Amino acid sequence: MFWLLLLASYLLGSIPTALIVGKLFFDVDIRELGSKNPGATNSLRVFGKKWAIFVLFIDLAKGALAAYLPIYFHLDAEPLFFGLMAVVGHCFPIFAGFRGGKAIATTAGALLMTNIPLLIIAYITFFLVIFLTKYVFLGSISVGLSMLIYAFISPKLELELIFLLFSLFLLYLHRSNIRNFILGIEPKINDKNIKSDRIPPKSM
Repeated sequence: MFWLLLLASYLLGSIPTALIVGKLFFDVDIRELGSKNPGATNSLRVFGKKWAIFVLFIDLAKGALAAYLPIYFHLDAEPLFFGLMAVVGHCFPIFAGFRGGKAIATTAGALLMTNIPLLIIAYITFFLVIFLTKYVFLGSISVGLSMLIYAFISPKLELELIFLLFSLFLLYLHRSNIRNFILGIEPKINDKNIKSDRIPPKSM
């Protein structure tokens, strides 16, 4: 049952929400537009607020539902493992050629189901770092680092190795952003040129 639910969690995470929205309603591949990331942030940049909220909600739900699977089936296992497996599916989706998003919304869904205090700490850090730096990728990386620090200082959470690997995973996922930042070409969240990436829905 353990491995079956892990597989189910991965498949849940592999549902490419932003890609589906782009294909059905805009006739585009979002991975070719904006930041080329099929997640909620790039959906806001390319599709607008309404569709970004939809993508965010579904991607959150993927992580939450995956984390709930072992609870529903009364499996004696850490639910967060299954939520993080959905994150892996979101980032490397089998249904989209293994070209997926960058983990943040689906991670939030997993934490919503498993650890509310950690969710609050991680995503306050996320928004604070973005507010201070205006770089979304730095906020995203800070999620993993705050989770790692929390694991070290919390006497009840023995997930230091998992969160260390997750932090390295986030660094890997954002390697292009890091390279662009070093080169001075990574756009800030308030960059006016980002608005030029917005596209209209396809004609029905």
